[in-house]
Amino acid sequence: MSESKSTNITWHEGHVTRKEREKILGQRGVTVWLTGLSGSGKSTVATAAEQVVLGKGKLAYVLDGDNVRHGLNKNLGFSPEDRTENIRRIGEVAKLFNDSGVVVFTAFISPYREDRDAVRALMAEGDFVEVWADADVATCEERDPKGLYKKARAGEIPEFTGISAPYEAPERPELVLDTGVQSLQESVEQLVGYLEEKGYLSQ
Repeated sequence: MSESKSTNITWHEGHVTRKEREKILGQRGVTVWLTGLSGSGKSTVATAAEQVVLGKGKLAYVLDGDNVRHGLNKNLGFSPEDRTENIRRIGEVAKLFNDSGVVVFTAFISPYREDRDAVRALMAEGDFVEVWADADVATCEERDPKGLYKKARAGEIPEFTGISAPYEAPERPELVLDTGVQSLQESVEQLVGYLEEKGYLSQ
């Protein structure tokens, strides 16, 4: 599905460089890719971290899994092939955010290691920060904020990650957030602290 069907096209370089945009913003463009099971806290951490980063006078944006499926990826389902295409498209969008100098947080289950690695390969060294929201199935099912696990157990949702579809945990993520145990504040402080330590919020 990712094979290009377009012909006679040329990439056009802009007159403003990424470095110039980053200098104006006083930060470095980066994709912070939060991955984990449904209910692991990805979206909650991403939106809270976005607020903290904005509070520091930096520009950030959250790409949320459900929101993207309302628009850009509304024609995709949850088969392995559609999940792969979903993540590929998001990777391309996130890469554009990187070029604009923005800190972009993504919150997607993105269950397949190969798909996440493919997004990493799209980007320059240091532009992709994989963050594992590490909460186990039992914890996520106990939270079940959307009632999805209950429906999956009842057979109402096919191909549900963690129940009837696999989740491949990151092997070498840049950061692991123990969202099954940590408070939201602790997870956000750990994440934003990492970005500060690595120089993404200064330029």
